[in-house]
Amino acid sequence: MKTTTQKSSANGSNGKSQNSKSTETNSGSNHSTSSQLEKLFEDELKDIYWAEKALTKAIPKMIKNATSQELIDALQNHLGETEEQISRLEQVFELVGKKAVAKKCEAMAGLLKEGEEIMEATEEGAMRDAGIILAGQKVEHYEIATYGTLRTFASIMGMNEAADLLETTLNEEKAVDEKLTEVAEAAINLEAAETEE
Repeated sequence: MKTTTQKSSANGSNGKSQNSKSTETNSGSNHSTSSQLEKLFEDELKDIYWAEKALTKAIPKMIKNATSQELIDALQNHLGETEEQISRLEQVFELVGKKAVAKKCEAMAGLLKEGEEIMEATEEGAMRDAGIILAGQKVEHYEIATYGTLRTFASIMGMNEAADLLETTLNEEKAVDEKLTEVAEAAINLEAAETEE
């Protein structure tokens, strides 16, 4: 009987310890999830920071190869916006207490390389302009996806000021995408279709 009593007492003690440990584990898990989200957020910030900087070098090449004045104007306007977006990202880095550091974005590097190949493979004129719009919109869609997600992450973590800055850039990217569609539909795609191979 004595042994049974000790065993029962030990079980009760263990049960209490396990419950306490379970509560601590859940608390630790929540903290870990928060830390992981913050790290993912920071990594993606570095990614898109590199991408925007790369675009300040790529857009002038697109402008040089474009022939449609409307397309040239749209690209020149977006070049100015891109420089502002870089400044905005630097503000976001500051808000989260991190140094603005760029990490090579393989996705953007691939899109820009494809854009260069399209320009090289197409004839100057409407066909190349259509190719530039194609490449440009692929870039915009990538940026829209990235900024949309970063804005959501910032909101979830309570970084409202950062979320507002990211929202501003997101809206600019959407507007550029729509503008490129307008330029394409207005004349370029039709002219490119009529161009003899």
